Amino acid sequence: MDTNKNTYTVFYTIALVAIVATILAVVSMGLKNRQQTNIKVEKQMNILNCAGLAADAKTVSDRNKYVQDEFDKYIAEAQIVNNEGEIVESFTDKIGDCDAFRVAAADQYDIMRKIDGTQDQAAKEALAKDLKLPVFICNNPDGSKNYILSGYGSGLWGPIWTYIAVKEDGKIAGALFDHSSETPGLGGEIVTGKFRSQFTDKVILENGEIIPITVVKGGNANAKANEINAISGATITSKAVQTMISNWMNYYKPYLQKIVSGAAPEPVAEENPKTE
Repeated sequence: MDTNKNTYTVFYTIALVAIVATILAVVSMGLKNRQQTNIKVEKQMNILNCAGLAADAKTVSDRNKYVQDEFDKYIAEAQIVNNEGEIVESFTDKIGDCDAFRVAAADQYDIMRKIDGTQDQAAKEALAKDLKLPVFICNNPDGSKNYILSGYGSGLWGPIWTYIAVKEDGKIAGALFDHSSETPGLGGEIVTGKFRSQFTDKVILENGEIIPITVVKGGNANAKANEINAISGATITSKAVQTMISNWMNYYKPYLQKIVSGAAPEPVAEENPKTE
């Protein structure tokens, strides 16, 4: 073939693109399992971290194994609950691979927005029945339990999300926040210990009601009033955290009421129970 002709250039380009695409596809397939494992371990780490566990993850030689071992050690049960506080599904084995672990908070957030966007009460109730709220029950080293709840919302520039560990008395044991695109040094500071630590021992449920956690400016937070200080220069993201917590905890409210009152949440009742 004459290398000076345009057809040679076209065929050469096509062949080169095909070779590169094949190489990239092979590399991607080879890394897929590792990528999925890393995503899984990161989620396990976040769940543990909100409860103050897996503190040595940055110093161990095999981080993935350490996190998975800690997760199996402390996370005793996972549940999917509905907006009535009933247990839809419960898992005590291979929790890192169960349906509750795979619930996408973003999908549940979309349902919540649809509920907020409709005025028809029947439509709201129908949408609410589709909600799947994940709960991870953590057996702490001191014998106490934390109920780790999810949250997801909209920040200034993109999604934000949280895991909140709630004690049996309705107070927060710890919280973790993350984001996809908040501004570094401003809204991105929601990931820092300084911001997160403000939530410890704040009240989520008292006398059967959700107690709002309020963000205030200027370092004027009153701990007794369930207030936290907004991040300087990032009031919008800080307020988004407040809104996210409020939205999700209101859906978790029936479940939390049962936990705090000492009444064990029950499985969903069968619509057509079998009779002898």
